[in-house]
Amino acid sequence: MPADPPQKTRLVILYGGRSGEHEVSIASATSVLQAIDRQHYDVLPVYLTPEGRWLPAVDPRHLLEEGAPSSSTPAALLSSDPQQRGLLPLPTVSGAHIEAIRPIDVVFPLLHGTYGEDGTVQGLLELADIPYVGSGVLGSAVGMDKGIMKILFQAAGLPVVPHMVVLRRDWEHQPSAVQERILATLPLPLFVKPANLGSSVGVSKVTHVTELPMALDLACQYDRRLLVEQGITCRELECSVLGNDTPQVSVVGEIVSHRAFYDYEAKYSEGQSALHIPADIEAPLAEELRRMAAVAFQAVEAAGLARVDFFVERQTLKAYVNEINTLPGFTTVSMYPKLWEASGLSYSQLIDRLVQLAVERHQDRQRSRTTYDVRALNTSPQERSRNSK
Repeated sequence: MPADPPQKTRLVILYGGRSGEHEVSIASATSVLQAIDRQHYDVLPVYLTPEGRWLPAVDPRHLLEEGAPSSSTPAALLSSDPQQRGLLPLPTVSGAHIEAIRPIDVVFPLLHGTYGEDGTVQGLLELADIPYVGSGVLGSAVGMDKGIMKILFQAAGLPVVPHMVVLRRDWEHQPSAVQERILATLPLPLFVKPANLGSSVGVSKVTHVTELPMALDLACQYDRRLLVEQGITCRELECSVLGNDTPQVSVVGEIVSHRAFYDYEAKYSEGQSALHIPADIEAPLAEELRRMAAVAFQAVEAAGLARVDFFVERQTLKAYVNEINTLPGFTTVSMYPKLWEASGLSYSQLIDRLVQLAVERHQDRQRSRTTYDVRALNTSPQERSRNSK
């Protein structure tokens, strides 16, 4: 008798979400769905609306062509019950609902920014006991907050540019004092950013003191914590990292923006920036950046994938770690997969490897006990050893 075909991996692609990077997430999901090997994966795209509804089987390509789904589109919830490990259908106003969905094998959360890259959805997937691509709750959370990540970078011996964190409440209640503190600490030019967002959403370059209030106001629209950094004359270089406890690092790439800085338009509008892969730098500098990328990855307890961004001063060639992105842009033209392509790993092979890493990390977590038998306190070490076998 012919052998049964191997069972496909049931892979859920989460995309969209409640984030300023919603559109970027749709683009990433579109690229993954176009490239993924359907012979190995049974793929279910799940669209998270800007309001937070979970809509199964909504293809991101249809969103780009037809716009947002109607309010009557059947929705679902991810069960936090480990025995379910799947989506629970919700009835619509008309009473219609999706069919029950069988258990999920792996989730690929292509959710950039808040409520996706910050540990929140990772916590839900942990409760549901479902393997997922990328960093865990800790790595995602600290990798999202630019202020906290810089503290960990410094603790790991990595250089970062001079910066300070400002609370939205302080800026709203004591604007003069906050502005004076910033200008007394950091020289112009400055960059003002929401601490917990990516894709340069809400980021401003400040070249004159009169621009600072507007920059802080803009960043306040996206987060309660703001990062103010000293601007330096530099090249922007990046490395892609892949792995769990023993990460691998790609070749180094460089971004050349045709705008005042590498803002949202430069990242996602055609012709506004260029990617140079590999970067035109000396071998010792490239090796140092790759070393620093691995250290940064481990410093924040990242897993699966991450892109580490650097500033390299033009005159001194001193390198600074700018930030780590634990769920970087994942379109076919994004820097993360392009760097791996230049390192010998194709886009579809990269997807396969990330799914493998998700399963490996989940299996490793399964080795940890989640219960404790208090009766063991009254037994000898020899008895406990025998009982554990």
